[in-house]
Amino acid sequence: MSSRLDQWLEVLVDTQGSDLLLVPEAPVCMLVEGSVRRMEASLLTGNEIEEAVLPALTPHALELYRKHQIADSSYRVEGLGRFRINLHREKGEAAAAIRALPTRIPELADLHLPPQVAALAKLKRGLVLIGGPAGSGKSTTLAALINEINRDEARHIVMIEDPIEYEHVHNRSVIEQVEIGTDAPDFPTALRAALRQAPDIIVVGEMRDPETMRIAVAAAETGHLVLSTLHTTDVASTLGRISDSFPIERQNTIRQELSMALTAVLTQMLLPTNTGGRVPAIELLMISYAGRHHIRRNALQHLHQEITMTKGQGSQTLEESLAKLVMDRKIDREEALARAIHPDDLQSLLKSLQQLSA
Repeated sequence: MSSRLDQWLEVLVDTQGSDLLLVPEAPVCMLVEGSVRRMEASLLTGNEIEEAVLPALTPHALELYRKHQIADSSYRVEGLGRFRINLHREKGEAAAAIRALPTRIPELADLHLPPQVAALAKLKRGLVLIGGPAGSGKSTTLAALINEINRDEARHIVMIEDPIEYEHVHNRSVIEQVEIGTDAPDFPTALRAALRQAPDIIVVGEMRDPETMRIAVAAAETGHLVLSTLHTTDVASTLGRISDSFPIERQNTIRQELSMALTAVLTQMLLPTNTGGRVPAIELLMISYAGRHHIRRNALQHLHQEITMTKGQGSQTLEESLAKLVMDRKIDREEALARAIHPDDLQSLLKSLQQLSA
């Protein structure tokens, strides 16, 4: 007899849902195309959630949960696939969010990203940051970029994740996948070890702490290509998040180092389409001399203009991305305006594009 958790996950997979949501005093729910659907009518308790989820945690994750009341873990179910578990506390009781991990790494072309994103896979060195809220497809974009490199180039790639989301096979490149809690105790330790393994490319699943950020920036400065993700909303907040993670007396130094190491910042969000499903809207800044100057001076408010100034290098504002989605009739104008950071810019873009198409 499969466990209660496995039964829920079977329904999730059969329904092609992305996430299982277990919250006390709420029914079992799942996310399908970004919308919440109830799976059962009865309400869960925190004890029921713990009883269902604790046996699925790795020993390391279980130890972390006992100690800190929060933990991430990978979980594999024969015939269903792999899942990422986040077990945490909510109003003093256990709660969990469990994501189904795709078995196939998507091609970049399948993600409906603008073509200039593919150019990130051709970079040889520097720091590439991918930002976005939870569930925005950051890890999927990152996996697709690595898959592109693996197919086209002979590189040594070390990926550090918590937990491993997409399983890569060796193609032209050799890929080592290090899982926190199983292969290394934490990101800084794994990152230091990776630097001794002669990698061409280092992937840091998520920038979670200042020490990881510091080592990653230093690695990018010394000639490695380093790719990582952060939970942020736009280019400026992505860079601000890194410098603000350090004590005030260290922030000028890290901004100086970041300005030298950074090559590109991509942020993305997933929006509901007019036909069902979701589509990404992106903001991309390819770092120029002026961009480095703004980062050093902490004048991040100027980066939006810098995106416009570096279109020739592949940069694109969020508003340009949203305007194209509206003109392609993939999303509504109202949805685009609600998501825009600079709605006046979006209004002007839409007016210009509509005049051109008239």
